[in-house]
Order: sequence, then C-alpha cells, then structure tokens
Amino acid sequence: MPQEQNKGLQPKKITILGATGTIGQNTLDLIERNPSHFQVVALTGNQNIPQLVYQAKKFKAQFVATADADKYQDLKEGLAGCDIQCGAGKEAVLEAASMQTDICMAAIVGVAGLEPTLHAIKACKTLALANKECLVSAGKLFMQSVKELNTVLIPVDSEHCGAYQCLAAEQPENIQKLTLTASGGPFRNLSEQELQYVTKAQALKHPNWEMGAKITIDSATLMNKGLELIEAKYLFALEVDQLDMVIHPQSIIHCLVSLKDGSVLAQMSEPDMRVPISYSLGWPQRLQTPVAPVDLADMGQLTFEKPDMERFSCLALANHTLYNTQRLGPILNAANEIAVEAFLTDKISFTAIVEIIEQVMEKMESHLANFNPMELNDILQIDERARYLALEMLKLRV
Repeated sequence: MPQEQNKGLQPKKITILGATGTIGQNTLDLIERNPSHFQVVALTGNQNIPQLVYQAKKFKAQFVATADADKYQDLKEGLAGCDIQCGAGKEAVLEAASMQTDICMAAIVGVAGLEPTLHAIKACKTLALANKECLVSAGKLFMQSVKELNTVLIPVDSEHCGAYQCLAAEQPENIQKLTLTASGGPFRNLSEQELQYVTKAQALKHPNWEMGAKITIDSATLMNKGLELIEAKYLFALEVDQLDMVIHPQSIIHCLVSLKDGSVLAQMSEPDMRVPISYSLGWPQRLQTPVAPVDLADMGQLTFEKPDMERFSCLALANHTLYNTQRLGPILNAANEIAVEAFLTDKISFTAIVEIIEQVMEKMESHLANFNPMELNDILQIDERARYLALEMLKLRV
C-alpha cells in the first residue's frame, strides 16, 4: 500500500540494473510503497524472464533487457500486447544503462555489472551502487568517472550506506578509522576441521540477511567483508590503516566511524536491505519504509569480536589485496567468482574456495608486478586471465 504522497514534486525516473535479484526486488517493493515518487524507465535481468516480464508490466517500464541473448524470444512473447520495448544480450543491457534517468540502481551481480554501471554513470544524476565488484575490480577508473561526470554516488551496501551517513558532515582530516561490521556468517564458531565438511545448504543459510546465492557464500567465507573493505577504500578515499572490521553477530550496527577527538559515530538499523536502498532512492530526503526502528531494550545485548584470519583466509587475501587494489583487485574478484560458482555447482568443497583464489593470485601477482591497469580493456583482460586460470585449477581437482 502507498505510504505517502510526493507533495506535487515530479516523480524521479529510475533504471534498475539487475531487477530480478534481491536488491532489485527490494527496490521495486519500495517503489510500490511510494508510487508517486518514481517512474520506472528501464529494467534489466538475466535468465528469470517470467519475473522480469511481471515486473515490467506491473511497473509500466519503457524498456526491458535480458543479458541472455538466447532469451530474447521468451521476453518478446512475454511482453506481447504491451507498449514496452525490449532487447537481449550485452548491447541491450548497455542500452538500458544508457537511458537518461534521475536514479540508476546498479545491482547486477559480479564483474558483469562493471561496463553497464560505467555507462550508467554517464546517463543518471544519482547512481545507487549495489555492485561492489565495480570498485573491487576497477575502483580508480570507476571513481574517476564519477568525479569527472559529477554524478552523485550513493552506496547501497548497508555498511557503506551507514558510513556515508555518518561521514556526511565530517571533514576528511577528522576521520581516524572506519570500521565495518560483519555478522560472521553461519560458520563463525566452527573450527578449521569442521569447515571442511560444511554443505552448500548450510552455507546458503545466512543467520541475519536474505541475499542472493553468490553474496551469501561470500558472507560465509567472509570474502564479502574483504571486498567491502576494498570498496570502502575507494568510496571514502581512505588509507589502509584507516580501515578495519569487527564481527558483530546481531547485524544491528553497520559501521563505526572513529574521529580524532575520540568520538565514535555509528549507524544502526534492523538487518533489512530496504533501509539502505530507501536512503539511496530518497536522497537527499528519506522515504518511509516498513522496517521498524531498532529497539535496544528489547534486543538486550550487542556483541563484538575480532575476526579470525586463519580460519577465514579469504579475509586475509582481501586484506593483502588492499595494499595494491588496482592490480590485485580484478584477480581476487574474478578468481572468487569462479570458485564460488564451482562450490554452488557442487564441484569443490567450501574450503577449496579460498585455495583456488590463493593459487590464482600467487600465479598472477608476480607476472603483473609492474602493471597498473587503468583502462577498462586492461581490467577485463586481467579478469579474463584470472578466470581462465581458476578454471584450469578446477580441472586439476577432478
């Protein structure tokens, strides 16, 4: 049900890249609750054509694209009789990303979202960034584009959105440390021995958040938090020694900002992605959401602990990458995507994920010692090479 009116203001035009994923669905849920605020211009998805068609019809999108070129006929037939244009394949997704809008929600999972999001920077006034791989793989290039085009960038990850709010009124010289929190995932209390036997079903059962499969596995390995540290380095132009993380199982505090006068700012909310999504959609105002404010008395206790880098080696690899993100970021991200997909398709064990990533990084790091990629093609070539090596490593395990 609609919760408020737009008080005579023109609705914001919005494109959603990755509309059928968790972020995309939550974005549309908020749009449905605030219908006078938004006009859906374009939607993109991948293989879930029925969901994409349903969304396009319900929200009266002007253009719809599937990244899967083989699904064009299915999409066209699903939209038959509607005044909605559609397309399929990479170029169609780039066309959607290039449509002039007030907001673009960039929520395509993985490095597949990099090129569309770079196009969106040129076309939208405000970019709501829910794709951390854009910054992990191409942070310097990405942030330069944002600056040159004067695009407003609002991070959608709960931790970075919280940091963005905490830092809104602070001068850079006041910031001593930014600490991201992590739930610790479903396995934070397991031993190294026990981690060898966890199943896919167990890894996909996050204790606090409802997310897509890839990010859920990243949360179980703690790679997600490592990627978020890299993301924070670029988003807030921080040095490595200004970045930290802490395990916070309740997922109520999303970030902590330590200032030079001894003050610590924190952003808190229930673990519901509609809170940070609503912030990015409503900025500089706020939207009403169905999420209740945190009741600390009812909650009773919030706890914190240091992460174990030995048990969760993905975090250690990401920490190593922090010192040379421009060169190592694309390698880490690509190898992780291949390894996680292999785990999700029952080809490797949970603990083999980090083994694959580490092997690829060791093999490529020395070869790229004097190479700092700045062009998109260079970054994509490193990504492609890392994926190839990761697949070769998988063959050796058969």
